[in-house]
Amino acid sequence: MPYDFAAIEAKWQKRWEKEGTFYVNPDDKRPKFYCLEMFPYPSGALHMGHLRNYSIGDLMARFLTMRGYNVLHPMGFDAFGLPAENAAIKYGVHPFEWTWNNIERMTAQLKSMGCSYDWRRRIATCHPDYYRWNQWFFLKFYEEGLAYRAEAPINWCPSCKTVLANEQVIEGGHCWRCGSEVTKKKLKQWFLSITKYAQELLDSLEDLPGWPEKVKIMQRNWIGRSEGVELKFDVPKLEETLETFTTRIDTIFGVTYIALSPEHPLVPKILSSCADRKKLESFIEAFAATNAGSRIQDTEKEGVFTGFYAVNPANGKAVPIWLANYVLMEYGTGAVMGVPAHDQRDFEFAKKYDIDIIPVVKPEGGELGELVHAFEEDGVACNSGQFDGLPTSEALKAMADWAEREDFGRREVQYRLRDWLVSRQRYWGTPIPIVYCDRCGIVPIPEEDLPVILPTDVRMPKGGSSPLPELEEWVNATCPKCGGPAKRETDTLDTFFCSSWYFLRFCSPWCDKAPFDDEVHYWMPVDQYIGGIEHACLHLIYSRFFTKVLADMGMIRFREPFVNLLTQGMVIKDGAKMSKSKGNVVDPDDIIKRYGADTARLFILFASPPDKDLEWSDQGVEGVYRFLSRVWRYMEDNIENLKKADPARLSMESLREGKKRNLKRRIHRTIELVTRDIEVERQFNTAVARFMELFNEMYSYEPKDRADWSLLREAAEVLVVCLSPFVPHFCEELWERLGHGSMVLKQAWPEVDTSALVEDEVTIVVQINGKVRERMTLPAGLSEEELVKRVFEDGKVRKRIDGLQVLKTIVVPDKLVNLVVKG
Repeated sequence: MPYDFAAIEAKWQKRWEKEGTFYVNPDDKRPKFYCLEMFPYPSGALHMGHLRNYSIGDLMARFLTMRGYNVLHPMGFDAFGLPAENAAIKYGVHPFEWTWNNIERMTAQLKSMGCSYDWRRRIATCHPDYYRWNQWFFLKFYEEGLAYRAEAPINWCPSCKTVLANEQVIEGGHCWRCGSEVTKKKLKQWFLSITKYAQELLDSLEDLPGWPEKVKIMQRNWIGRSEGVELKFDVPKLEETLETFTTRIDTIFGVTYIALSPEHPLVPKILSSCADRKKLESFIEAFAATNAGSRIQDTEKEGVFTGFYAVNPANGKAVPIWLANYVLMEYGTGAVMGVPAHDQRDFEFAKKYDIDIIPVVKPEGGELGELVHAFEEDGVACNSGQFDGLPTSEALKAMADWAEREDFGRREVQYRLRDWLVSRQRYWGTPIPIVYCDRCGIVPIPEEDLPVILPTDVRMPKGGSSPLPELEEWVNATCPKCGGPAKRETDTLDTFFCSSWYFLRFCSPWCDKAPFDDEVHYWMPVDQYIGGIEHACLHLIYSRFFTKVLADMGMIRFREPFVNLLTQGMVIKDGAKMSKSKGNVVDPDDIIKRYGADTARLFILFASPPDKDLEWSDQGVEGVYRFLSRVWRYMEDNIENLKKADPARLSMESLREGKKRNLKRRIHRTIELVTRDIEVERQFNTAVARFMELFNEMYSYEPKDRADWSLLREAAEVLVVCLSPFVPHFCEELWERLGHGSMVLKQAWPEVDTSALVEDEVTIVVQINGKVRERMTLPAGLSEEELVKRVFEDGKVRKRIDGLQVLKTIVVPDKLVNLVVKG
């Protein structure tokens, strides 16, 4: 019969579900392995990126189960967030209904892929049973002083109508979700003190050898540790002191201006005292209208003189204070000491506004001459008083010591990382468990009153704003502390709050007394995490932060959530990432209906190494389908002979014929290499190529006796067992047809017979004075004496050394013979 993938896949999916094949519980008798793919947002349907992610994870989970591990492989849905709200506005559907319909649809799709999930553990972050614990964690963070409310300039997306964390502003100042230009607003917002863990987040990257180096580099750059000196510049006329931070205190004598962010807290006082207020206000308004990325990236630096001067503490000189568009409050102190001679940005600004440029570092053994650009390299101090002549490395230390002695500076470490802004002015999210009381101020909701339920009987405003502030019956509350009237917080938590700990909830999702129970100590940390690199400075940093906080609270015994990380590449078509706007989307449902889930999985795993982008190819899918169909026909045509064959494995010693020995060797070489491809190299595409090579050898093998059929049975069973993590339905069906009563998933992964790997013949390279001159095929395992004897007996070699004196013979057994000659 032909390969009826639809019937086969339906049959095995039904059986797996009926028998609870993938249900797991802690078992101290077996080593555990926690395999996890990043859970999806229920946006409507799976796309090819999902299919790739989950095919990789399912292969790993099935393989490790067969290797004897107790594998936890769960799935859930990151179900809060803006897409549901936008869909509700667009289609007139409530976010609750939209999200839950999509959860059920995507669950059905994942089951149709044959994924080996323990579906008892499914979580949805929009369910009160889950977000209750978001609120609980928020309260714990608040108790620990890690959650606080503050007024600050924040990133505002006008399209999403909500604030964004710094990590969510990407590509030159655009919203990570919709791509709109981000502007600035000043609002009271809730933050988490992630900066308190900045150094540990940085240091413990060294404890993650199983992470891609590119992800660790991205996190190091985002955390951005800088060692330097915080300096104080007095502003006499304002009776204030400005603080700046520099990593190059050796250039302090070259400071000729101070640049302030227009958002600096000193600016209101400057405005109230300056002579040209309107000019400054106009500049500040223009600054507020641009996005953060533009301020950093624009080549044209703009500024306006405030009319005030600061005193350079190094030499007592007055330096003008400017407002500048390239200085941001998010980085450093919001005040920058301008050293035009040694910073290109400052150089361009000084040239534009005719500000003094004073060189204070010169090249070793030379002079700077007239500057046409900033000299930013290390050198020797000059025009720097008592420090003249010191090399940069010595000047840095000496001047820092001096600043601390004279009390105008102190050594400090600063970070680019800023506290995580977690409140959002949107509806579809976890309500923040806080009320505001005129008498008591900020009051947390008591734990026994959790969860604060997100009301679902709301009408979504067409403009995209949250309906919560207008729900008086929900907003008006009673103060838990004094019993008086209070107002409920109407902001909701950033959806990344939900995903910062979901991997812990999977360990015991049925627990209703705590976010998780003691099973977390058995399953965690995650042994293999799989997902997109786009979350390197969002979800992955936030999850690491959460884990460290919970460890400090005594809830868990580990400080890193993910031991190994695999970041899969994108699925692209016609050279571009798949997207509806480009019209190059391939629907996974269509592929599965046309070719079957196993074909889709195998193509995705075969077409590219997992960490590289995968170019979609309809011809490639056809080719994989033909391969499976060939294997199917071969098994069907030979099934009776294979079932009747002696199941006992023939030893290499018992096989005399070369073709039998070659097939045996191919079988065990395949086991060896495929095991390494999956377990060590994570190169699944090369594993598929090895399956194809084994099958081609089986297909061309002409059996003539019982030993041949026994070998072919071994080859067939090894192929089916080893291929099963890639194409599980296909292999379960073939395994059953080969006469086995238990599932192929329950089989142990085949062991390599090392004696079968020994080659009968090897290719010997013959070198003369280190250059390859001949190659000879000889029996493997010859002694050095016999090997040299065979080389000298070879007619071609004798001809090459005729008349030459052989001074030395160098032998590498089974590989090469090098003859050192002269004459």
